[in-house]
Amino acid sequence: MSRKIINGIFIVWYLLSANTTFAYTHADTLRGSNGRGRDWWDVTRYDLQIAFDTADKSITGINQLTFSVIQTPHDSLQIDLQQPMILDSAVLMASGDNLKNVFLPIVREGNVWWLKHPFHKLTPGGSYSLMLYYHGFPRKAVNPPWDGGFSWKQDTTGKPWIAVSCQGLGASVWWPCKDAQWDEPDSGMITRFFIPGYYAIGNGRALNVDSSAKGGVVGLSGWEVKNPINNYDVTFYIGDYVHWHDTLMGEKGKLDLDFWVLRYNEAIARKQFAVVKQMIHCYEYWMGPYPFYEDGYKLVEAPYLGMEHQSAIAYGNHYKMGYLGMDRSGTGIGMDFDYIIVHESGHEWFGNSITAKDEADNWIHEGITSYAECLYAECLLGKEKGQKFNRGMWHNIQNDKPIIGNYGVNEEGSGDMYEKGSAIMYMIRVMTNDDEKFRMMLRGLSKEFYHQTVTTKQVENYISEHTGLDLHAFFNQYLRTTNIPELEYFIKDGELSYKFNNTPHGFTLPITVTEKETTITIKPTPDWQKVKWSGGFNVKFSNDFLIKMKK
Repeated sequence: MSRKIINGIFIVWYLLSANTTFAYTHADTLRGSNGRGRDWWDVTRYDLQIAFDTADKSITGINQLTFSVIQTPHDSLQIDLQQPMILDSAVLMASGDNLKNVFLPIVREGNVWWLKHPFHKLTPGGSYSLMLYYHGFPRKAVNPPWDGGFSWKQDTTGKPWIAVSCQGLGASVWWPCKDAQWDEPDSGMITRFFIPGYYAIGNGRALNVDSSAKGGVVGLSGWEVKNPINNYDVTFYIGDYVHWHDTLMGEKGKLDLDFWVLRYNEAIARKQFAVVKQMIHCYEYWMGPYPFYEDGYKLVEAPYLGMEHQSAIAYGNHYKMGYLGMDRSGTGIGMDFDYIIVHESGHEWFGNSITAKDEADNWIHEGITSYAECLYAECLLGKEKGQKFNRGMWHNIQNDKPIIGNYGVNEEGSGDMYEKGSAIMYMIRVMTNDDEKFRMMLRGLSKEFYHQTVTTKQVENYISEHTGLDLHAFFNQYLRTTNIPELEYFIKDGELSYKFNNTPHGFTLPITVTEKETTITIKPTPDWQKVKWSGGFNVKFSNDFLIKMKK
């Protein structure tokens, strides 16, 4: 996703919420945990069909949910569909267990719909399908993509321009599903959209559907992704679009590139989107092959800032460089590229191919992707400017709370997951002191966890193993606390004395100290250390680490 909170908004929010204890509800636990209505079954495929009524801003749909039984079932199954949407009926389809089509009793509990049945009669290892029929008025987006839902907009010519954004809020705001990041459909997803007079763009590749009047349905479009997809990535875009196609020869062969923009923006969009080929080549060099060759890459103009919708990236940066025409790094470097194209596309690797099992670990998405922006700046302008851009973003860090959230309650950590997460990756690269080893580590992450859901611990362990660094205390410091290491030092009698404050035992960083002709590397700990110092008093400490200084 693009920046969760613009700085000014963030400061107001922080002042209001600092030192506030949040109580979690039963509904939070139902949404965020793998409870009795979820733990015995695994989604293998979704086939979603939706009809739009633009007059009253409602939708009607059917979702065929195919699942496998992975352990002895309980007698209820949890389906998520948020108010004011209504689940009309649910049918367990006939199967090899000699089951007939069965209409299931439904009990509603807030945004959860419990399907009741003697599911324990289903065979572990077996595959089954539910037909979920629903309708309603999906939540309207308040401030998309941060406070998401449906965006029922019009373009400047007055034509409908409709889209959805739902990260955090959840896909269950507009379709019934197992709304959990850890359970993606194993074999992909089909979406079919019905909207008279318009064409809808979705994830993946277009299906061959007959949308002619003779075929019976005007405004029918269908899309299919062949790969796993997380629920909040499932999307659509409806508008007066113009389309062009291109290809790129990448690491895995020919990659299809497709671009959809409002008709009157085609000329400026062709110029702004020309960066895509260079960007993908850069990302493939650093992070491995684009993860969705089977589904292609699309960039689609959206009525909100942006979102990393898999194989259908939402773009709404108004064809400006930087972030809505601003350089959030304060270095000037951020104005050399379009933030939304570069950031949201980076999520195809981290966020879409590699997805955090729990939202609490979403720094894996945002932190590593934010560092990918710096890698692109490096590809574009050289290593020195890429590093400068990264360090320039650190002034946005608020340290309001840890960047890992609480598990099992559908909660992200701090918005610092962007810049602080990027700083973590940058510091690991500095400590690795071998750019090729660091690059192979990034590519290794993409290969090891390709199309998987992961935990922070898995990522931590992989990085530590493949860099050869003991990063246990490092990760705990920067991921799980708000404490920034403070380097305290003084020079006396030809010796430099130094130590870290605000750090646990076992934490250290290799910090370079220079003055005139003298250069040394120190490794501070929470205990005072001394080293002979032949330089003067105007010492300079390397700025490669997110630390504070105290003299």
